[in-house]
Amino acid sequence: MRISTRLASDESDYEQARDLCRQWLDWHWKNYPTDWPTEGNPMDPGRFAAILDDLPSLHARPSGGILLASLGDQPVGCVMYNEARAGVAKFNRMFVSENGRGYGVGRRLLEHMFEQMIQDGYQKVIFSSANFLTHAKAMYEATGFTDIPHPEHFPDQWRPYVYFMERTLVE
Repeated sequence: MRISTRLASDESDYEQARDLCRQWLDWHWKNYPTDWPTEGNPMDPGRFAAILDDLPSLHARPSGGILLASLGDQPVGCVMYNEARAGVAKFNRMFVSENGRGYGVGRRLLEHMFEQMIQDGYQKVIFSSANFLTHAKAMYEATGFTDIPHPEHFPDQWRPYVYFMERTLVE
């Protein structure tokens, strides 16, 4: 099966990204551990809906981007990034739909994102994710990410449940 990736560029692409994000939200809550906090969750459906409306501006070029992946002509994955600070990008909303898993889509999205970030002038990329997504962490480690401490301002109640990683893009 042929995997293709592209940088979103029009409203049709943004709507595909929104649809994938909605799938991610549904998957998230079906798989969310019952012993985790729910208050202040960044995946709160109301908060998440507002973010989806604003995706194009949150990840606007030239300092950000939304990447989409397809298997054949079927959209199956996305990842988004923007500037965290000078020379450092942060990414989020990485998702591969259940029917897109097992083909290397996530890795292809990350590789394309790294290439695009380098073209955009970034030297490093950071992100955070939930500990229960162990399959994702293994992929991040395999693509060169390493653990970093929680930011100083990060809420104490979430520290046991979330990890942060970084990867150098250019030496």
